[in-house]
This record gives sequence, C-alpha cells and structure tokens, in this order.
Amino acid sequence: MDAQKRIRQLMEERGWTDYRLAKEANLSHSTVTNMFNRNNAPTLPTLEAVCKAFGITLAQFFTEDDESPITEEQQKLFSTWSTLTDEQKRLLLDLMNTM
Repeated sequence: MDAQKRIRQLMEERGWTDYRLAKEANLSHSTVTNMFNRNNAPTLPTLEAVCKAFGITLAQFFTEDDESPITEEQQKLFSTWSTLTDEQKRLLLDLMNTM
C-alpha cells in the first residue's frame, strides 16, 4: 500500500490541506510536506498521529476496500473520544454504564 497516496485520499475526502493535516496531527508542516515532496514514507509515530487526526485506527488506514468497518456516526464518536481528558472519558463511561 502506498501510504502517501492513502493519506492524500483521506485529505481530499475531508478537504484538508497539508497545513491542516499538520495542525490536526500536531506535526510540523515540514514533516507533512517532506512526506509528499521528498516521497518520505511516514514513520509509525507519524502515521499514528495522522490516523488520530483523521479519527481512524491504523487498521482502518490499511483497509483497502471502500467499506469502512465502522459507521460515520461511530467514527464521529471515536474522533470526539480522542479529544477528551482521562477524567472526561471516565465520567462518560460511568454515564453510559448507568443507561
């Protein structure tokens, strides 16, 4: 799989620029542009940061078929979950367990 091509695809689906990806993934802009301009393969930590920014797992990143293993609603939940503090996550899980 061509990781740079997959990242470009995900960026295009969201209408993201290189700068937006760098900001969302908490990477330097040069890291992102070098990945494309110099054809540098992303390191595992970079790829993990990119996946987190997109709100997907590494497994989803490497899924080749067009069918996502989770729904768009579930993806939104995972994306929001990743922005919560540990305390917020604990409180939310407590709330869900009482339902």
